Amino acid sequence: MIPLHWYLLVAAGLFSLGLYGVLSRRNAVAILMSIELMLTSVNLNLVAFWRYLSPETVNGKMFAIFVFAVAAAEAAVGLALIISIYRNRQTVIAEDINILKW
Repeated sequence: MIPLHWYLLVAAGLFSLGLYGVLSRRNAVAILMSIELMLTSVNLNLVAFWRYLSPETVNGKMFAIFVFAVAAAEAAVGLALIISIYRNRQTVIAEDINILKW
């Protein structure tokens, strides 16, 4: 059986990679993929804690399913926004998107 701290280390590594991707990327699609990577690490933490703390209940699974649903909705809305911005501005570079400026 794999110890809990291994799962937590993998999840921390995934979250760190996602955070680095969000902070360092200029492309909006790459930023969206990095956010999805961060949500995946959260799911890994939820399922690992569920498995090691209370496997007889379904709380961890339900939280993970909820996070999957939120991630799917976030990806759909994010991609729709990126496509809309690309059609109007002809760019997906996050620094060039200044729609909210006066």
